[in-house]
Amino acid sequence: MSRTGGHLGSNLGVVELTLALHRVFNSPEDILLFDTGHQAYIHKIVTGRRDGFVGLKQEGGLSGYPSRAESPHDWVENSHASTALSYAHGIATALRLEDKSDPTSGGRHVVAVVGDGALTGGMAYEALNNLGHSGTRVLVVLNDNGRSYAPTVSRLSVSLTHLRLDPRYLQVRDRVRHLVEDLPGGVSSLAFTSFHGLSAAIREVVEPRMFFETLGIRYTGPIDGHDVAALEQALRRAASWQGPIVLHVVTTKGKGYAPAEADEIACLHDLKAPASPAPAGRPGGHMSARPGSQQVGASRVSGSTDDDGLPGPLDAGESYAEVFSAALVDLAASDERIVAITAAMPGPTGLLAFQDRFPERFMDVGIAEQHALTAAAGMAMTGLRPVVAVYSTFLGRAVDQWNLDVGLHKLPVVICAGRAGVTGDDGPSHNGIYDLVQALQIPGCTIFCPAETAEIAPMLAEALKLDGPSLIRFPKTPSPGPLAEPGTGLKARRLRKGTGEVVLVGIGKMTRSVLAAAEELFNDGIETDVFDARVVRPADPELLEAIACSRLVVTAEDGLAHGGAGSYLVGEADRVADADALEGPRQVVLGVPTEFLQHAKPDAILARLGLDGAGIAEVTRRALARRRRIERAQQAEPLKRG
Repeated sequence: MSRTGGHLGSNLGVVELTLALHRVFNSPEDILLFDTGHQAYIHKIVTGRRDGFVGLKQEGGLSGYPSRAESPHDWVENSHASTALSYAHGIATALRLEDKSDPTSGGRHVVAVVGDGALTGGMAYEALNNLGHSGTRVLVVLNDNGRSYAPTVSRLSVSLTHLRLDPRYLQVRDRVRHLVEDLPGGVSSLAFTSFHGLSAAIREVVEPRMFFETLGIRYTGPIDGHDVAALEQALRRAASWQGPIVLHVVTTKGKGYAPAEADEIACLHDLKAPASPAPAGRPGGHMSARPGSQQVGASRVSGSTDDDGLPGPLDAGESYAEVFSAALVDLAASDERIVAITAAMPGPTGLLAFQDRFPERFMDVGIAEQHALTAAAGMAMTGLRPVVAVYSTFLGRAVDQWNLDVGLHKLPVVICAGRAGVTGDDGPSHNGIYDLVQALQIPGCTIFCPAETAEIAPMLAEALKLDGPSLIRFPKTPSPGPLAEPGTGLKARRLRKGTGEVVLVGIGKMTRSVLAAAEELFNDGIETDVFDARVVRPADPELLEAIACSRLVVTAEDGLAHGGAGSYLVGEADRVADADALEGPRQVVLGVPTEFLQHAKPDAILARLGLDGAGIAEVTRRALARRRRIERAQQAEPLKRG
């Protein structure tokens, strides 16, 4: 992990559990599903992919999540949380229908490993409800470590914690177990069965009416998730149950690695890969800075070494999340209406500082993005100014609520979508390339796209003044340095003045690539106007006029090209163009194609798609030459007829 990056703490916590699962069940004949996939690395190692870990999350190497393309042992590529139980219900239903003679689905087992953090998501509860109602034979292994990215926010999790820590239950249970173990063999076997019944009775005294059993799902546990023998025994017994059953397993995130176990914020949830190859003989890379500290994301301090001997953060520029965090706290200090909402990720989204300063105005809803948006709508209805901080990829889970609960009511909810655009290393499920298309389908939603971190504070301040919904999207990659004076209001920035023949428009971080293309074109004798759009909607009239009057306009964005920002701006320019404008500018809309992008470094993906400076310049050259040829042909046609 120190060389490649990846999810460390979550996998160290399930070593024994994964080994026990593979000893008891016959994968892939038996179906093992890992919710989110953060804890699937041990599973990958024992299913023939150990040697591939040198290329984990590297282009052409192993995916950081389960991958159907890698192995038949990976059934789903689920890297968004709270989904595995629904997959399990569907698969188990199909197995039951295949074997009509056995209503319990035949000899094959369906096992879903689900963290307590995933049980904060609405989909998980919908699936549990259906499992209990249908009686479908699924074994749910509840991996309970009390954490997701942050401590789990859930009344159920609190209930589980009380159960596993209550000294009355644990003392009586252990006392009975020791008595059973001391009995002769045959009597011991009979007593063992009785012991489980007694445990259930004790549990009812300590924790009245278990949540799962109320839903019609049998519950057993808790047991030590780091005791392989006990795990195997418990898994075999649970597998014999002819209906849905939850096996509650208690584990420690980061188990066996002291720095991970001692990390109170995220248990070293995710290590970041080094920016450059590590020296021979020394681990490369660094641990991600603690979310919410002064180093959210990359640090500007290089060459340091952490206490555990791993190299410290490397110099990579300024983090958008860090700047957003500071700006939000500053604005909230002077406006008590501002509240902040996260879906189980206060650290990665930059809200820990807000939580520390204004705990009464901070809300973590757990892994429930849909609820976050609708709750924010309710807050806005009563005069608050909610700011929802979420990764762009997870925002897609709440599009319906964003559209109908926020947009339809024209409510002033500000969504700050981090990791927007091509994120790269985490694979197709984590690229934030859909948010612009989604936002453009919501009438009246103002869309801010900062090209540098200095734009975050003024855009956030502007968004909080609006009477309707807004989106501020910013990338995972850091901002190398200033481009120009920050913009104002809802205006675009003209960064380069040309002849008006060719207009290049950058959306967000792509503005730097557009400027690089303009410089390359200037060396070829082509002078271009360059705009940083800043605000996609409502579009700046000056920008629209420049587009409408140009011979060629090229837009570049790191979101979907089809239905994205470039298409919208060109369409708006055509709509508002006056009679003196050239007939329909020849436009080139550059963006991400409608496909799932495999994992690689973001810059490498953008270059492959022609979204770097050289690629944009080459497309512009060819398009301008084609435009000039067409115009010459059109001019020559009347002369030929005459």
